[in-house]
Amino acid sequence: MDEARYLMENDEEALRLDLKTGDEVTERDARWAGLEPGMRVVDVGCGSGKTTSKLASLAQPGGEAVGLDFSDQRVGFAREYYADNATSFTKVDLLTPLEAAGRFDFGWIRFLLEYHRTKSPDIVKNVSSILKPGGILCLIDLDHNCLNHFGQPARLERAVAAIVGRLEQERDFDPYAGRKLYSLLYDLGYVDIRVKMEAHHLIYGALSGTDEFNWGKKIEVAAKESGYDFREYEGGYREFVDEFRTFFKDPRRFTYTPMICCRGRKP
Repeated sequence: MDEARYLMENDEEALRLDLKTGDEVTERDARWAGLEPGMRVVDVGCGSGKTTSKLASLAQPGGEAVGLDFSDQRVGFAREYYADNATSFTKVDLLTPLEAAGRFDFGWIRFLLEYHRTKSPDIVKNVSSILKPGGILCLIDLDHNCLNHFGQPARLERAVAAIVGRLEQERDFDPYAGRKLYSLLYDLGYVDIRVKMEAHHLIYGALSGTDEFNWGKKIEVAAKESGYDFREYEGGYREFVDEFRTFFKDPRRFTYTPMICCRGRKP
């Protein structure tokens, strides 16, 4: 398989990312990390651009935010819906030098490193290189990603675990990216490192439309991309997806995912 291809690539990915992104959470975590007015901010793996726009607003007066992403589709979406005088977007290869983007006071990498298990240190190093001395780098990602569901039928639980395992080995997906963030900053010599952990997904009872769309699309795309053979299912991939959707709509279901936030200051 092509490891460089984004795991979740699909025609609705920009929309999925946009719908699941909450401005309130972005503001809370950015303020915790140290974002202040007047800062020049880089949002790495900016997706739909919604978070970049919020970071730009938090950097006012006098600041700006630049969103970097490797996808023409998502950069186009971001420019259409979120570009303004303080917010811009550029398509880049995040594994190559980023000096052309300029220098920044604040770097933000959220929910990107989980898709680059073996390349995460290189991405973080590249972003660190465009931060000014004393600049802040904030890393945010999930731990046990997609693995914390209670109430699944036994075969569904086995299949989900097997799919995540294949994605880890074949597509460079990292279900445990969150626990590694501290070491990434530590190894680069960052100081004033702080860490917090909270629930990103906490789903029980009636299912919201946003969660139904987000998780339904995640399981459809990721399962297909994994190359798993769905041997437990006579109806193959389609029967698996239908069983997951039925399980996930059940108000008895309980799902959670820890989110780890780590920030440090470049010496």
